[in-house]
Amino acid sequence: MKNKILILFAHPRLERSLNQSQLISSIPEIPEITFHDLYEKYPDFDVDIEYEQKLLLEHQVIIWQHPFYWYSAPPLLKQWIDLVLSFGWAYGPGGIALQGKIVFNAITSGGQRSAYSKDGHNRFTINQLLAPFEQTAFLCKMVWLPPYVIHGTHRISESERKNHVMLYGKILTRLSEGDFNPDELKNYQYINDWITETTDNK
Repeated sequence: MKNKILILFAHPRLERSLNQSQLISSIPEIPEITFHDLYEKYPDFDVDIEYEQKLLLEHQVIIWQHPFYWYSAPPLLKQWIDLVLSFGWAYGPGGIALQGKIVFNAITSGGQRSAYSKDGHNRFTINQLLAPFEQTAFLCKMVWLPPYVIHGTHRISESERKNHVMLYGKILTRLSEGDFNPDELKNYQYINDWITETTDNK
């Protein structure tokens, strides 16, 4: 069974991000995928709650795609979460609108993967730093998957970038086709690792 995917994209300076721009170009042009640029839609941060909730109800997989700003997301995505995932709708008594839907972050980070560890420069793993997003998913009774991450964006080679872009396209295709087991994905630190391993084994 195919899944409809909603990519909630948030980047206030997309014109300066080669990595995010190329990730966008890798998104398959298929009817199952909706790309939703929040900064383009809401330059004044005036989020249309009813419209956004309707979009969420129409999709089975939700992706928060954004640069990893100060261990979190750009402010408009935080505004979106604060307003759209409302009490009594997304969580709390009667708040089951998103129950069972799949969600994860797709992020770019200037730091290398080794920097995100107990002994690394940032002291915590990416997964630990994304805990507020994971807890948000838990509160909304959603299925949380490991993130898609591009590390070292300031020093990445063109060949490495192309490989990451290709992997992202493959991930979106697999998710849209329903060709995955959420429980298996939870065994991986990043969804990148899952797609690399399972693609090589096919």
